[in-house]
Amino acid sequence: MAEAKVEGLSDLWAAMQDVPVKIETNILRGGLRAMAIPIQQEAKSLVHNVSGDLAKSIRIATGSRNGTVYAKVIAGKHKKPGDPFYAHMVEFGTAAHWIKPRYTKALAFGGVMRDAVRHPGAQKKPFMRPAMDGRAQEGLEAMADYMADRLPKELTKL
Repeated sequence: MAEAKVEGLSDLWAAMQDVPVKIETNILRGGLRAMAIPIQQEAKSLVHNVSGDLAKSIRIATGSRNGTVYAKVIAGKHKKPGDPFYAHMVEFGTAAHWIKPRYTKALAFGGVMRDAVRHPGAQKKPFMRPAMDGRAQEGLEAMADYMADRLPKELTKL
């Protein structure tokens, strides 16, 4: 588990108590996005893929639900056709398994027809977890800097 230490959080928390909820949510969302950027960049640099599609698919999503603000770094399947679906297979590896045809009676490999093919599995090549472990402190510092910069601006508008 990643551990990090950030100083000044009690001062930041006290300042956040004077900010309306909508502005607070926007500041937190921006801060969480700032925190996720170094992790996203590290994951893109660590991912091993031939075409580059998996690295291109690593993105940040933010939102709020039921009063909880969140940010997450996502790899893989988008809603666009052609985006990679296999990020979890690269991260965690796959076990040996049989590949069987779905819509036909046989598979063709190297000009030979087969009813099924035994796949040996794939070694795991983690890129998301090492990115989190390696850049969590930097991300927290980026979040603190973002919020320390943005919060006074919002407080002067009130």
